[in-house]
Amino acid sequence: MKKSIIVLTALLFSVSANAQNAVGSWSLMPKAGINIATMTNDDDAKTRVGLVAGAEVDYQATPLLSVSAGALYSQQGSKAKVEGIDGTLKMDYINIPILANFHVAPGLAFKVGIQPGFLVNDEVEVSVNGVSASVSLKESYRSMGVDADISSVDFAIPLGLSYEFSHVVLEARYNLGLTKAISILSESTKHSVFQITLGYKFGL
Repeated sequence: MKKSIIVLTALLFSVSANAQNAVGSWSLMPKAGINIATMTNDDDAKTRVGLVAGAEVDYQATPLLSVSAGALYSQQGSKAKVEGIDGTLKMDYINIPILANFHVAPGLAFKVGIQPGFLVNDEVEVSVNGVSASVSLKESYRSMGVDADISSVDFAIPLGLSYEFSHVVLEARYNLGLTKAISILSESTKHSVFQITLGYKFGL
């Protein structure tokens, strides 16, 4: 009896693994979640919590490896409080993550790749005594007499871990910024983004 249960359990896990990793299969996964973002080399920078949402397409190349690409709207930047003034640096991107996904166990995958991103919105929002105002990032630096270089393209290395159960995918991902997002003379700052998302995978 015990032997039968062990065999049936092994078969169940085998079927589950094959269903998730059918070689040659395609899937589409809409996903949404939150970013916990900040900027490097800035002592005043605090985390900005923002939205990330979009979809990714995945191709199962082998039982242990799939490749994916997607388009994600990603709210990044940072917050700061200086001399009683609250400020939010908003830099929002359309990111294109291209990933290799290593399926190390049934439902569990480790991810690494490259991610170009395209700046679609940038502004600084300042709040004083409950009154808020916004201005473009370039204009905010000009008002201080500073000529800043704002990069319209960002590159990052995404590193992630995901778990899939019944087509629902929970993922934690860290995007390590490679590009100088803002440069002022010899100083620059890059993006650092921790991301948590929930998605649903559809077979194609």
